[in-house]
Amino acid sequence: MSDDIAAGSPASDTSLPGDGYLGDPSVRAEWDARYADRQQLWSGRPNGALVAEVAGLVPGRVLDVGCGEGADAVWLARSGWDVTALEVSGVALERAAGHARDAGVAIRWVHAALTEAALPPASFDLVSAQYPALLRTPDAAAERALLAAVAPGGVLLLVHHAGMETQQTHDSGFDPADYVWPSMVTALLDDDWKIEVNEQRPRVAPDGGAGAHHTDDLVLRARRLRAVR
Repeated sequence: MSDDIAAGSPASDTSLPGDGYLGDPSVRAEWDARYADRQQLWSGRPNGALVAEVAGLVPGRVLDVGCGEGADAVWLARSGWDVTALEVSGVALERAAGHARDAGVAIRWVHAALTEAALPPASFDLVSAQYPALLRTPDAAAERALLAAVAPGGVLLLVHHAGMETQQTHDSGFDPADYVWPSMVTALLDDDWKIEVNEQRPRVAPDGGAGAHHTDDLVLRARRLRAVR
């Protein structure tokens, strides 16, 4: 989700699909409540690591995982990318669609959890997951879904806040052990992938919005060399 850990082809326009949410209703309700609690949760500007890492890529098809209120998706569309944006919160998607209409860009909206979405396999030139709230499962379903979406020659860009993976359970109930971190995705990469960036770096953070207090990013950028064999 934009700025921080939150969390068949739809129509190619900025209208939202019908209420055909695919995923755990309790997860949707949790994120709907979080977004509804504030008029604007995130900064409204694209994430710094995304801007930096996409600068040298030729625009193609991109999947924005956990698009939140749509800042990354709108920026990508303005930059020439064909954008599919996925989000569990209907409240966030309504806001994102409004921002896309204001910007005059077309985006495909998918109201689903990553592991439940009917996404075409190996079809995206870029899969961008900026601080995603992906739930960890014994079968590594979310990690495998990220990798499965990337086309041969395409790039997976996964960015998260440094240090969160090793934190203790918060009083709020947030337990890092419940979520997917970049190291878990890296562990699944085989000879079909080339790691281009795997580092911790100072965060270039948009002003304002939740998560602005985080100072360092973990950035994983991996290129798929060939199709699944």
